[in-house]
Amino acid sequence: MRVTWSQVAAYHPLSAMRQLNLSQGKPPMLNACLVYLRCDVLLNYAATLMTHHIKIVSWNVNGVRAAAAKGLLEWPETSQADILALQETKAHPDKLEPALHSPPGYHSAWCAGDVAHYCGVATFSRQPALTHTRGLGDAFFDTEGRVLVSTFPAFTLFNVYFPSGSSGPARVAHKLAFYQRFLELVQPRIAAGERIVVLGDVNTAYAPIDLARPKENAKTSGFLPEERAALGQFFAVGLVDTFRHCYPNEVAYSWWSMRSGARTRNVGWRLDYIFVSENLRDAIIDAAMYPHITGSDHCPVSLTLALPAHTR
Repeated sequence: MRVTWSQVAAYHPLSAMRQLNLSQGKPPMLNACLVYLRCDVLLNYAATLMTHHIKIVSWNVNGVRAAAAKGLLEWPETSQADILALQETKAHPDKLEPALHSPPGYHSAWCAGDVAHYCGVATFSRQPALTHTRGLGDAFFDTEGRVLVSTFPAFTLFNVYFPSGSSGPARVAHKLAFYQRFLELVQPRIAAGERIVVLGDVNTAYAPIDLARPKENAKTSGFLPEERAALGQFFAVGLVDTFRHCYPNEVAYSWWSMRSGARTRNVGWRLDYIFVSENLRDAIIDAAMYPHITGSDHCPVSLTLALPAHTR
């Protein structure tokens, strides 16, 4: 981030003038290059004071207990995540050991479904959220524990495990209805100027670049035209695919079938996304995927944002 001289002066005018060795209305007779260098150093220093970075990680763990046995509890510290959002936890929080329910150094919130060992999401954050809301506000969709909405000072985070349509046409219809209900919830908030982060397993590869074999999967749920069109509506309401924002042409996948050595051969799909509202686009620093992390059939994905310091 670059800030203007007027922003620096407004931030701390006397300190800024002393740093530059200026007096009011009377610049010193200094070499122009030296003045420029001092300004540049000061501006960059002020930028670090006025912003902070936050790293958000999303991971479908395909069972939180199984992932814990494969190193899940070490991952938050290793990744230096400020927020870690999990999907498909397959657990009720009151039946988990304390270190898994609330990893050291993090505040935790969970949303479990009515059926044990199915779906579920959890969000761990170094700073406590202001509020947590569970579900879409629709009983038809909210029995499976797929949505956890957490409000932080800088943004509202939607941690979502979107349904799969792989079991047949009825489930595809349910998936599309879920997409629509989700958009009905998030669109007014985006239109009102709220800063939004949406992340999770969306269970759809949007474009041919997002899966290894698009032609062979043209009639497979996860790449059906109607599913891709529904995901395209995310962009229409003002959400930005942060990975494609950073890497528009990079081939990268976040899920691999556990059959036929698909992961070893990198025959995968990009099903895990982190979106932000347009008013956070300029805050995007980087996005990443971690295919070397093998605790699940999905790999973690991340986003780093630069945000105003007062939103800590």
